[in-house]
Amino acid sequence: MQPIAVVGPTASGKSALSLALAHQFNGEIVNVDSMQLYRGMDIGTAKLSIEQREGIPHHQLDVWEVSESASVARYQTDAIADVEEIMARGKTPILVGGSMLYVQSLIDDWRFPPTDPEVRAHFEGLLHEIGIDALHAQLAAVDPTAAAIIEDQDPRRTVRALEVIELTGQPFQASQPPKNAPPRWNTRILGLRTNSEWLNPRIEQRTEQMFEEGFIDEVTGLVQQHGLVADSTAGRAIGYAQVLAAQAGQLPWEDVLERTIIGTRRYVRRQRSWFNRDLRTHWLAAEDNPIERALEWGA
Repeated sequence: MQPIAVVGPTASGKSALSLALAHQFNGEIVNVDSMQLYRGMDIGTAKLSIEQREGIPHHQLDVWEVSESASVARYQTDAIADVEEIMARGKTPILVGGSMLYVQSLIDDWRFPPTDPEVRAHFEGLLHEIGIDALHAQLAAVDPTAAAIIEDQDPRRTVRALEVIELTGQPFQASQPPKNAPPRWNTRILGLRTNSEWLNPRIEQRTEQMFEEGFIDEVTGLVQQHGLVADSTAGRAIGYAQVLAAQAGQLPWEDVLERTIIGTRRYVRRQRSWFNRDLRTHWLAAEDNPIERALEWGA
């Protein structure tokens, strides 16, 4: 059977749905959450424990060290290999996650644009000169669509987008494949649609639970034992960035929880905007028994 992709906002129930689909269709799960690729980033990414995986094999979890920079191109190569190996064994790959660029790199034929060390060095120098806020504002001026997708505090992707625009003379998004072409492997895309009234309390509950389960200790351990720093891909993840800022004295501890919730809500808005543009997606209301409806749809 061709792969099934489960997409949608953070805290919408993707993990539970993916497990149900894997049981129903003899499947194995391939992670498409960029932060769950990192070893040790468990509580803050809501990564399922071994027990919670219900005996279903999971791929592309815990494959990077927190000191490594993320690479969509590297992920694409490795995840494609996993999906094709799963299919070769007669199993159904269940692709699950909400990281927009990673989803698209996996289900679309995305050929990554060129890079130029001098052009990149120019924008990295500009970053150090004017700061991430001003550099992201420059990106918004030349490519508002890219700026809406890329975190305004993500210097690496901001620099990369400006580099691509400079090299190609086109908007960053023009380097990405259209969302109306047949997906790779004829993947069926299933989305969980949410509204703020339903999702916001779930975000708050999940965030509070993170801290109750020892999230601060997790961050501290990653800093002390694995070299997690604020100026890294992993260190800019929602929640981790706020705890690291508090540990550095840059954010009051009493604001960490609320800032994490606010950051998650902002990210959800970007996820909704991104995934809603993909007309290939079959949408299910997350609050309306989506597992039963998804199993009926996939029969």
